[in-house]
Amino acid sequence: MIGLLTEPHLAALHGVRHGFFTREGGVSNGPYRSLNCSSALSDSPAAVAENRALVAGQFDVGVNHLFTLRQCHSTRVCVIDRSSSAQAQPEADALVTAVPGLMLGVLTADCAPVLMADSGSGVVAAVHAGWRGALGGVIEATIDVMESMGARRGWIHAAVGPCIRQPSYEVNGDFRDQFLAHDEVCHRFFIPSQRPGSFLFDLPAYVSIRLQSCGIAAGSVLPHDTYADPARFFSYRRTAQRGEGEGGRQISAIMLTGEE
Repeated sequence: MIGLLTEPHLAALHGVRHGFFTREGGVSNGPYRSLNCSSALSDSPAAVAENRALVAGQFDVGVNHLFTLRQCHSTRVCVIDRSSSAQAQPEADALVTAVPGLMLGVLTADCAPVLMADSGSGVVAAVHAGWRGALGGVIEATIDVMESMGARRGWIHAAVGPCIRQPSYEVNGDFRDQFLAHDEVCHRFFIPSQRPGSFLFDLPAYVSIRLQSCGIAAGSVLPHDTYADPARFFSYRRTAQRGEGEGGRQISAIMLTGEE
């Protein structure tokens, strides 16, 4: 069975479907078991294609309507319209559309997936928010593009999906200094770890604050820790630390349904 999590505020929006997919319910094997949706890894291309078809089927669309990116920890935002090709996979870290029936997906394995919707204006977005992208302003850049397409930021609902959480995210002092150089108030997102000179970073709280500072209608954070739950989530950091190989990527997706 496909593993799928939803957020109540987004789920209540008329004309919008969304889901934070887990690693469960796919056909991949080994370190990619089982719903790996990234074609940039060494997983079987046939397995990835079948997994993506399974995901698209959860939204009642064909896989040619599932759009993803070549993610690069940037602030680049790609607009998807009727002329866009799902095979193109542009290099960017956020997708925005105002076209019903087009499924926007981002791939993560510790970074924060962020799904956003203004159902009244008919604009949705999916964002890959790793620490670099979040610090650089990918959230703000995405909301700016949504506004340019008719959305109103005061109507936007957002949800931060499963990602690595503070107890699992140890960083060094240089990492912390990058955030403090941007804004001294960022000290609130770091607490000392047991290792001298190291800290635990709260990525979902940081992403949430960046969303709130944009003046959106509502934002929430799902409580799941990708690092701490290997049965349900891929985790880049966990597989690297355990020497378990490459590991897969789970997908988070959102779509306008076109319902009146």
